[in-house]
Amino acid sequence: MSTTTADRAVSLGTAERRLGDPAFQAFTLLRIGFTVAPILFGIDKFLDWLVDWRIYLAPEINDLVPGNAHQALLAIGVIEIVAGLVVALRPRFGGYLVAAWLAGIIVNLLLQADFYDIALRDFGLLLAALTLARLATAFDRRPSRV
Repeated sequence: MSTTTADRAVSLGTAERRLGDPAFQAFTLLRIGFTVAPILFGIDKFLDWLVDWRIYLAPEINDLVPGNAHQALLAIGVIEIVAGLVVALRPRFGGYLVAAWLAGIIVNLLLQADFYDIALRDFGLLLAALTLARLATAFDRRPSRV
């Protein structure tokens, strides 16, 4: 089935309107951010270029997980990479996944009683991840299966 020139013109007009829509721009920025950041931070759990991530792991959490802190952070890195990929592919679900992950990070930081400022920042990121999930209901092109 071929499309006519008029059909293409309507599609282009719709695409141009969408690109000019501030809500779509916000969705796109959040989707890019919550795809790239978790992937990069997940990779850094293997490299420790940005920071020694073990200092952020609460002893109570470290005692719950099998293995040592380094092994736990490698698993965390894998989870973060997967979360970033899920946001890229399915932002409706990925936004909620990242929000839940950030809630876990916040609990971990509050257990240490040293990183309240980072926990507060992560709470802001949690709100942004929830915003991404809600915006995805309007802008994600894949039909949802409920």
